Amino acid sequence: MAYNIVTIAGSLRKDGFSLKIANALAKLAPGSLKLEVITPAGISFFNQDLEGAPPADWLAFREKLQRSNGVLFVTPEYNRSIPGALKNAIDVASRPYGKSSFLGKPVGIISNSPGPLGGVSAAKHLQTILPGISGPILQQPEIYLNGVGDAFDADGSLTKDSLKTVLQQYIDAFAAHVAKNQG
Repeated sequence: MAYNIVTIAGSLRKDGFSLKIANALAKLAPGSLKLEVITPAGISFFNQDLEGAPPADWLAFREKLQRSNGVLFVTPEYNRSIPGALKNAIDVASRPYGKSSFLGKPVGIISNSPGPLGGVSAAKHLQTILPGISGPILQQPEIYLNGVGDAFDADGSLTKDSLKTVLQQYIDAFAAHVAKNQG
């Protein structure tokens, strides 16, 4: 049996590095994991006034997470944080209060950047946001991918061997984390 993992690529860009990394992870995942790669596109803005009758897109996103066995975040860094669309998706999924769709789900965090810092600030913000609304977060290995600008070919396939090695190590560790934290 494979564990179903919702893999949220935090960028809305159709050719974003986060989406390419998430798709590469789906190909590298061991047989124990099945990654469904999504983006926050189409999730309407969170507004607490709508909680009594949540929009259909909120309900669909929450149900997708609730049916999963874990969640993997792959995020770029925007202005030293996560993209607003990703934060909105987290806000939508974490409500109503006390009924977060992330509760009990093992979580992984991968940040990335074409620059030298690898999106470390974005990853740290997720590490601040998620406790209390999610399940256990994979602590080691930490992964902040830098220099990803030349890691993919024109078709979006991963071509950088050093990145492939790091992603393989991470997805294998995440698979063990998910297996360990299943109720």
